[in-house]
Amino acid sequence: MRYERRVTTPVNVGGVVMGGNEPIRVQTMTNTATDDVERSVEQCLRCAEAGAELVRLTAQGVRQAESIGMIRNELRKRGCDVPLVADIHFNRNAAYAAAALTDGVRINPGNFVDPARTFRNLEYTDEEYAAELARLREAVLPFIKLCREHGTAVRLGVNHGSLSDRIMSRYGNTPAGMVESVMEFLRVFVAEDFDQVVISMKASNVVVMVEAVRRLVAAMDSEGMRFPLHLGVTEAGFGEDGRIKSAVGIGALLYDGLGDTIRVSLSEDPECEIPIARHLVACVETLRRSVDCEAEPYDGFDPIAPAHRPVLYPEAWPVKGPVVIATAGVDEITEGTLPDFYVLTDAAAADGKHRCIVPGAQWTPQLPLCYPLFDVRTDRDAIIACPAPLVFVAMEAGSKPCEAWMDTLKSQPRAVVLVQCTGGAKSLMQQGNIHALTRAGVTAPVVLHNYYTTVDADALQVAAGADMGSVLLKGLAEGVWLEAYRADRTDLVRYSYAILQAARLRTTTTEFISCPGCGRTLFDLQSTVKQVKQATSHLTHLKIAVMGCIVNGPGEMADADYGYVGAGPGRVSLYKGKTLVEQNIPTDIAIDHLLALIKANEDNIEL
Repeated sequence: MRYERRVTTPVNVGGVVMGGNEPIRVQTMTNTATDDVERSVEQCLRCAEAGAELVRLTAQGVRQAESIGMIRNELRKRGCDVPLVADIHFNRNAAYAAAALTDGVRINPGNFVDPARTFRNLEYTDEEYAAELARLREAVLPFIKLCREHGTAVRLGVNHGSLSDRIMSRYGNTPAGMVESVMEFLRVFVAEDFDQVVISMKASNVVVMVEAVRRLVAAMDSEGMRFPLHLGVTEAGFGEDGRIKSAVGIGALLYDGLGDTIRVSLSEDPECEIPIARHLVACVETLRRSVDCEAEPYDGFDPIAPAHRPVLYPEAWPVKGPVVIATAGVDEITEGTLPDFYVLTDAAAADGKHRCIVPGAQWTPQLPLCYPLFDVRTDRDAIIACPAPLVFVAMEAGSKPCEAWMDTLKSQPRAVVLVQCTGGAKSLMQQGNIHALTRAGVTAPVVLHNYYTTVDADALQVAAGADMGSVLLKGLAEGVWLEAYRADRTDLVRYSYAILQAARLRTTTTEFISCPGCGRTLFDLQSTVKQVKQATSHLTHLKIAVMGCIVNGPGEMADADYGYVGAGPGRVSLYKGKTLVEQNIPTDIAIDHLLALIKANEDNIEL
């Protein structure tokens, strides 16, 4: 197994080529009002200086599309040649105008031809559905003609939750529906011999986003299409949670060789997104330079929508789901964000109150809540003989376990395997080990044990999220143990739980789904996200969305339990799921109304 990037058709966006043999491109989107040309120009300049290779701006109508043309002209006068892409929802006339004035146009197949979704269930005969596709084709042809005339690239951007009623009625709000939504458009572009198209498949749910992209690649391959991919986790949120969530989703696909351009969507200033994206690209470079790793998949492994590997959990397994392990020194067992297990170098430090992993040679049955750690290479007899309810067994990532090792692991039903990795290409080497274990019939839980030397918090969050997330999302691990040079244990534990939550494997905090903001945003998004988070962070069983406008409202917040959505200047609407409950609430009392809505539905109970 080796990192190998999927070959795609080169697409030229204003002089920046993505796909083909080009580097993975990094982009972002402004959050200024597009009609405020000067502020938008200044923000584009900051983004370009930070390293953005493309910048997207929203165009609600023809006027905003024309403003993007003015912004583009002003940037060129100031010596900045960063390409600009217009972001279109609902308004075809805005797309036509933008095609003549910008370097690229993003349209959403869910609302470019079909009307705004109403979540109605529509029924079509095959003949009626074919007529709908013919109508779609006729609506798209003028747009293709304009883009061809002006050398304008197209991005087909599908968002989970903003699929049309027509698609949802036939395919559901599913990855399969997302794929068909874009394939309908791609078939028109292919028939018209227009190949300057990039595709994105985004969701706030990382699992949905990753599956949708994998299914799209399979669908394109089956029809001989090689369009480049833009990757992103939409509405990823704020701070370290947003960074880790993006790294888990984008990283899992990049590590599979998918993706030609990326955007990390944070509820922060757009220039803050660029360094995070650069860290992700650096992770891929590490993989690209790696050696081959043996990783023949076990029988029945599905690379598109993987089921979890066969596992038999020991009776003493402490939680439902994957565990978090952390290293602790003699005096470092503290309250706060607690792991499921502490690893001690000295069994004397065990306090009898917390689960601890201690060196196998120091373990005795008299140590309460303590479990031994052995090395599979040197301690085979001790592993087999140990009566502990859990026996942790370390193996080096990239090693090739012999038949005797496999027999040792299979003979100990209380075994937990720690696959340790300190070097690069962690994901590939660990996948190789786990596939080998599973092929040999080892059903013991596997914990990823990764060590990092970076002291930069952002780089650590991104690398750990991408490395561990890419394995977890393939159903190949049952726990994480994160170590890093000079890093605080509490931070590492928090990152570990965030990685598991991003992979939808274990929920320990309130999940906040928040858009990054754009020219459509109707309130101060960054301060609002912080206020909502402060008011609801104790409700760890809920998913709460904070969306800047109705375009990113009831549809694109997808599976959130509650939505706080911009309805107009200084006004907010509240949703329970996709149902509008209260609208046009003044922003100064909107959070109180959100809390009252949660209480009225008896969802204010802390778990």
